[in-house]
Amino acid sequence: MSARKILVTSALPYANGAIHLGHLVEYIQTDIWVRFQKLRGQECWYVCADDTHGTPIMLRAEQEGITPEALIARVHGEHLRDFTGFHIAFDNYYTTHSDETRFYSEDIYRKLKAAGLIEVRAIEQFYDPVKEMFLPDRFIKGECPKCGAKDQYGDSCEACGAAYAPTELKNPYSAVSGAQPVLKSSDHYFFKLSDPRCQQFLREWTRQGSLQPEAANKLAEWLGEEGEHRLTDWDISRDAPYFGFEIPDAPGKYFYVWLDAPIGYMGSFKNLCAKQGLDFDEYWKPDSQAELYHFIGKDILYFHALFWPAELKFAGYRTPTNVFAHGFLTVDGAKMSKSRGTFITAESYLKQGLNPEWLRYYFAAKLNGTMEDIDLNLEDFVARVNSDLVGKYINIASRAAGFITKRFGGKLLAMPLAEKFASVLPGLSEAAEEIAAHYEARDFARAMRKIMALADQVNQYVDLHKPWELAKQAGRDAELHEVSSILINAFRLLTIYLKPVLPKLAQRAEEFLNVAPLHWRDAAHLLPPAHAINAYEHLMTRIEMKQIEALLAANKESLAPGAVPPAPTSDPQSPQRHAERQQNSEYKLHNQITIDEFAKVDLRIARIVDAAHVEGAEKLIMLTLDLGPLGTRQVFAGIKSAYDPATLVGRLTVMVANLAPRKMKFGVSEGMVLAASDPEGKTAGLYLLSPDAGATPGMQVK
Repeated sequence: MSARKILVTSALPYANGAIHLGHLVEYIQTDIWVRFQKLRGQECWYVCADDTHGTPIMLRAEQEGITPEALIARVHGEHLRDFTGFHIAFDNYYTTHSDETRFYSEDIYRKLKAAGLIEVRAIEQFYDPVKEMFLPDRFIKGECPKCGAKDQYGDSCEACGAAYAPTELKNPYSAVSGAQPVLKSSDHYFFKLSDPRCQQFLREWTRQGSLQPEAANKLAEWLGEEGEHRLTDWDISRDAPYFGFEIPDAPGKYFYVWLDAPIGYMGSFKNLCAKQGLDFDEYWKPDSQAELYHFIGKDILYFHALFWPAELKFAGYRTPTNVFAHGFLTVDGAKMSKSRGTFITAESYLKQGLNPEWLRYYFAAKLNGTMEDIDLNLEDFVARVNSDLVGKYINIASRAAGFITKRFGGKLLAMPLAEKFASVLPGLSEAAEEIAAHYEARDFARAMRKIMALADQVNQYVDLHKPWELAKQAGRDAELHEVSSILINAFRLLTIYLKPVLPKLAQRAEEFLNVAPLHWRDAAHLLPPAHAINAYEHLMTRIEMKQIEALLAANKESLAPGAVPPAPTSDPQSPQRHAERQQNSEYKLHNQITIDEFAKVDLRIARIVDAAHVEGAEKLIMLTLDLGPLGTRQVFAGIKSAYDPATLVGRLTVMVANLAPRKMKFGVSEGMVLAASDPEGKTAGLYLLSPDAGATPGMQVK
């Protein structure tokens, strides 16, 4: 049977923030599935890219004093570093700011226009009178018009899943400045998703039978009954200023990110085709026999299962074979939190020295192919990894390898073992197809349970025969050799079954076993008689709870040295809710101070004359501040997540000059610079205060 041709994508991470453990659920899930397909001999390609366009990118680059291109290039390197650290093996990790994505964006747009599915009409759009710019949907917040949930974005509700126009929001406000937006007229371009052709096609496509039941039910709810017309036209344009692709023949108008972002899948694959000599059309033409799968979070189901298939269909391209949605990640039963230290970045996890395959295994043990949320229970994480991987799987090799090396010249029994192996460990070889079916269905949790049940069976064999006792008894070397050889073969089979989840551990196991890279088909046979293995080195350490405690401590958000308590801001990427902003305001009212108390704080203009990373500190930058007649001060500021030290030198800021010096691990901090951020300290919402031009170092701020 010929190999399947499969193209797989994960959702494109936005180039405006760090990868965290919640993101990794999706990329680990996808990577495991892709690795399994490749082990089975399928021609499977995995592509992804940074989603690089939009107002958030433009504003962050402006805030950092760099070009959007420089920002997205830097973030691309950071994202790829983190993914590589967790062994996510993309065949191509690209960017949507590419010639390929531009080409297919324009091509699809022109074909939809020719099909009568693009309409230009004047709309009243929210405009920020403070920033003097039209506000994209995600920069307007307010109350959901469907369920009333507060602080929802202008295009969809995270509480009830409804999609709507930003002008339908109740009590809207600008997420850029916090100002109340005003309505102004502007010509916008729409994809006519409401067209009867689109609605009829989507009813047929969503009833194909292979969608997840939860997804199919949600899509049916959005589509409504036959004869209903619930889908609305999709606004695909934005006005300048905007970082993205300009719409052909429409100066000052740009493709909205939700048009060109999914087209980034095509752009990334086209780039891979050029590198690998692949035929792009074989995977994307309407009658393609290749399979196309999108792994996504359930929050973007509407875009990937309604807007995207319709866009592809009527532009003359193939539609997805399936869309696989997963749930969100909680930690210890709650939403990830910076105050509790559970908002953990990929970079932090790796910097703390934790093995990425511990997390890969734990996520695999939780993922079942549905849209259910999964929980990272940290105590269970420690217990399960130690029990399953070290206590069960690794234990098998460690129990047998030493005897083979020291007593039998590093070689397995010279006689065929297949019949004996099948009699003492029945079903171990035969389990390959059952486990494969679980992997195929993305029910990794069931696959892990089956594998660990087999490991239990092998460890029962260990306990029954006690090779350490056989080694002490004269005349039982033949039995010891057989038992140890059976255990090495069992370990090899379990390694095959776990390889999609634990690729680096499997690689080390292959080196120990002295075998070529294992494939799924290798489960059909044992190692040959008298096969030589290499000396055993311990393959995985146990997790210590103190490592987890250190990880939480490293990620716990507290008042950063060198910064004032965070003030509410309107960071467009922040999950902060409007109610929380009100609570913060009430807190300030209940803690009013007098003018005399405020006068005790000596605020001064300072020039940053030097800025440097602090070795061993994840969040700190060491600043040398010039206060004019007051001399220089050294301040440690917790702003590393938002600023490159090189961009800070020479700029003016504001500091508390009469704060008592604070002795820290890295030195003495002699003051505090002022910064504004949202209450959860999001990277995109951390801003050093700067005075107007004309202020000089040492001036007092009153």
